[in-house]
Amino acid sequence: MTAAPVPDDEYARLLALAGYEILDTPPEDAFDRATRLAAHLLRTPVAFINFVDQHRQWSKAAVGVTDTTAPRSDSLCAWTILQDTPLVIEDTHQDPRFMDNPFVTGDPHIHMYAGAPLITPTGHRIGTLCVTDTQPHALTPADLTALQDLAAMVVAELELRRVTLQLQDDLGAQTQLSGELRRTLAQAQVLEGVSELMELDLSPEELTLAAAALLSAAVSSDSTSLLVFEEDGLRVAAAASHSRLSPAQRLLFSQLPEWTKSVTHTLRETTLPLYLDNYPQHPKAVPEVVAAGVRQIAWVPLGSRGGVTSLLMAVRFEDHSVGAWRRGDRALLEAAGRTMRSALDRRVLTETARQEARQDARTGALNRRALNEDLLVRESGTPPFLLAMLDLDGLKGVNDREGHVQGDKVLRVFAGTLGVELDSGAHLYRVGGDEFIALMDSREVEVFYEAVEVAVLAARQVAPFGGVSVGVAYSPEAQGAALMALADTRMYEVKQRRQALRQG
Repeated sequence: MTAAPVPDDEYARLLALAGYEILDTPPEDAFDRATRLAAHLLRTPVAFINFVDQHRQWSKAAVGVTDTTAPRSDSLCAWTILQDTPLVIEDTHQDPRFMDNPFVTGDPHIHMYAGAPLITPTGHRIGTLCVTDTQPHALTPADLTALQDLAAMVVAELELRRVTLQLQDDLGAQTQLSGELRRTLAQAQVLEGVSELMELDLSPEELTLAAAALLSAAVSSDSTSLLVFEEDGLRVAAAASHSRLSPAQRLLFSQLPEWTKSVTHTLRETTLPLYLDNYPQHPKAVPEVVAAGVRQIAWVPLGSRGGVTSLLMAVRFEDHSVGAWRRGDRALLEAAGRTMRSALDRRVLTETARQEARQDARTGALNRRALNEDLLVRESGTPPFLLAMLDLDGLKGVNDREGHVQGDKVLRVFAGTLGVELDSGAHLYRVGGDEFIALMDSREVEVFYEAVEVAVLAARQVAPFGGVSVGVAYSPEAQGAALMALADTRMYEVKQRRQALRQG
């Protein structure tokens, strides 16, 4: 499989793509309609809109498949953006660039591919509108014209979306400026401090606790806490309390998870802040909290990530010198909440994108990009290591007899079992349709072969196949591509011997 070359205007192209703010956004009806219309007009089971980012192909819309996001090295669309006219591949199995592509050898089993580049008004090709079929499918000139027309419509929708976002940003900036003019200098400095905290390399709870300490002084709260709703309930993750509070008052909210009928428990799904100036009068006020002297409470939502929802809670007791949540207090809490939400979201997106970019979607193993990164790290270190090339013998027979779904299951079970059986310092990568590479300490070779045997036995419970051919190369023998080529040669020799034994 050959990765597409990088266009000459790559960085300008990436800047044009970033300007649309389309990457990693939720599905949108306009783009979904375009894919449905493309599949209907060109009579194909699959159509999708992909954007080609620096290291990945990201899917905005798709029909006939759930998602086509993939490493850029595996992207057929990365070839399409090299030209202004549609790219048509009538038989991917006969094209040396694509015959080993995971989208050809596995889901969605592309046989015919046709893609029209999405060309911006400035001439940059940022993505594609594509259709595919699992069988031969001739396209007429009228089909390709329709595909190009739909691609132009997608770009027009992107332009409309970009202008709309710009107007919203301008309005939001004006609103923010008006708010900043109403804030005191002290509050502006606190918000700056919260923003700077969010850039530190700390855990989410450490960041929030530090921010809570700043906010407590700025809004004159007696206690500021981070509350976290998880699947099994509510917990108080962090809290900053004023020195004037008694030990009993400091520990008061540690009991909050037990008060399941409290106001706080009703706010699990809230997206809006809530301010109470007279907490004791609320129908869900907790008697123990009222008895402790709590008078004012403010809750500011910090968003949900991975099924976990967090809230910022600020509290004032009844003898507090400030009798209500002031406009400035609310503005600062909400602005800080937005800053914290944005920072936490960025961290989740960054980590998720990093993990997805390194993971093979079909098997859960690491992918070729991860291999290239990790191989460089291994080679920069001093301990010797081994690289093992693995090829599943007879997987094509499983696909032919029982279908690609069963073949993919064999791959998943094999990769999952081997990943569990390998030592924690070893890593498994899927680099082709039925090919894997393992990296590990050179002393672990015997343990590795035992783990392979266990993985083969597990995968054979799904469907019978010939086993696994393995070729091993050691880091002192070569580096980079040469090391992989050496392991591949040895693996192929093993495969030939195994075939000869079966035939003999």
